[in-house]
Amino acid sequence: MNLIQRGIALIFCLLPVSVPAQSYNYNDPLLDVQHYRFELQLTDTSNLIRGTAFIDIRLNRDAKELTLDLIDMKSDGKGMKVEAVALNGTETGFQQKADRIICTTNQLLKSNTTCQLMIRYQGVPADGLIISTNKYNKRTFFADNWPNRARHWLPVNDHPSDKATVEFVVTAPDHYQVISNGIQTEETNIGNGYTITHYKENVAIPTKVMVIGVAGFAVGYAGSSGCVEVSSWVFPEEKEKGFYDYAQAVDILPFYISNVAKYPFNKLANVQSKTIFGGMENAGCIFYHENSVNGQRKEEALISHEIAHQWFGNSVTEKHWSHLWLSEGFATYLTNCYLEQKYGTDTLHKLLKDQRNTVSRYSLKEPGRPVVDSLEQQYMNLLNANSYQKGAWFLHMLRRKIGDADFWKSLAGYYASFEGKNATTQDFRRSCENASGLNLEAFFNQWLYLPGQPELEISYQLQKGNEVAVVVKQAQKELFDFPLEIEFIGDGSRIRKTFIIREREEKIQVRLQFRMSGIQVDPDTNVLATWKVKSVK
Repeated sequence: MNLIQRGIALIFCLLPVSVPAQSYNYNDPLLDVQHYRFELQLTDTSNLIRGTAFIDIRLNRDAKELTLDLIDMKSDGKGMKVEAVALNGTETGFQQKADRIICTTNQLLKSNTTCQLMIRYQGVPADGLIISTNKYNKRTFFADNWPNRARHWLPVNDHPSDKATVEFVVTAPDHYQVISNGIQTEETNIGNGYTITHYKENVAIPTKVMVIGVAGFAVGYAGSSGCVEVSSWVFPEEKEKGFYDYAQAVDILPFYISNVAKYPFNKLANVQSKTIFGGMENAGCIFYHENSVNGQRKEEALISHEIAHQWFGNSVTEKHWSHLWLSEGFATYLTNCYLEQKYGTDTLHKLLKDQRNTVSRYSLKEPGRPVVDSLEQQYMNLLNANSYQKGAWFLHMLRRKIGDADFWKSLAGYYASFEGKNATTQDFRRSCENASGLNLEAFFNQWLYLPGQPELEISYQLQKGNEVAVVVKQAQKELFDFPLEIEFIGDGSRIRKTFIIREREEKIQVRLQFRMSGIQVDPDTNVLATWKVKSVK
């Protein structure tokens, strides 16, 4: 997700990849949803949607009732009203309460067994499925589920730790095209002005990226990268510009495939949409904000960011929202790396400096917040500089600490271990330790679990015989342990030295071969810190 917010291939290349749903649930140990099938009816006469959900569930303990998330109908007429529930084909009791649907049964459902719930419902979504008009005043329907807004229009276990396969069967007026996760298995005109479109995703994904997009689209084949077919779905009024802009994805994909792993899904569709975000990384069908099309390819970084999420966020998913940096920090820094390999190191340094400034401003505004923030319950608030820019900076410092080879080995190993699963920050730490042979516990703890970053007061004094006395003070509350590089400059010469800073005050004595006239702190942009420098007479 990006934080711009606004008020013919070989047959085997097309075969779906199948990754089973997980065997545990971090949110509710009772439920492990294996598969969702959503049959939805959309019309142009109103914003009412009708849905029938078939949900295959594995039970992790004995139970007499099953609870899923679904927003109740409110006094404004928005929300979902459940009409019927069946368990394994037999109608059963239910109640809607506190934005949940509780399905009851007289029989005991045994642990380690599976069952199927059928839920028939209807209503006008207050959120989650955005029914509106685009900038050309054309009616559109776009799902926008992050972080836990799928419950506004779908009965789900709306938590990132419960991943499942999914299929959408959408009946809609025949002047629309439909895009969704997975492979399109059917498109049938049924008469009376309606078409059924069926998509099926055989890779387990979290509910936050299970989506449909229904609109008047121009659809173009952008190309392919290996076995991955890339398409563009744009508003017809901007067809040429949109096809040109979104085709950048074909050139971006190889970077991630070569550095991380094989692309995890069957396709990549890039979709002009009405998402409230700059971009939303829906699995295999990324939604971009409607003004992302301009014919000038201005959104290369955005497209790279959302593509990175297909590996980190969608395939490997954070086990809880508090570990969001494993998604957003990864996508931010891997975009930095993509742009570095394309445009050079100066581009990386500029990005990092801008991101460092963003982190500093955020720390002043919201002091006391660590990257892994388990106290924040308003999950939209986690879309902040800690999750994005500081998460990216952590990865950069990790790369510098363990070296490029072990850094990329760590990412590839982490991905291989958790592909199709969930992970936590500690899971990633162990992957990095396995790759590098280093104990990284303290490194992870100070940068991800402590708030803030070093705030340095640096002074230097010229002394006799080309000696320089340097004092580095840590002004922030918590002490950090980190390398700090200083470049000494003078008489047409310059030399760099690295010092380990870990105490409240570090006194450093340096003897140079030339008369120094000044210093430059962190010349290669390798440490997340702020500093003030003064010369002492």
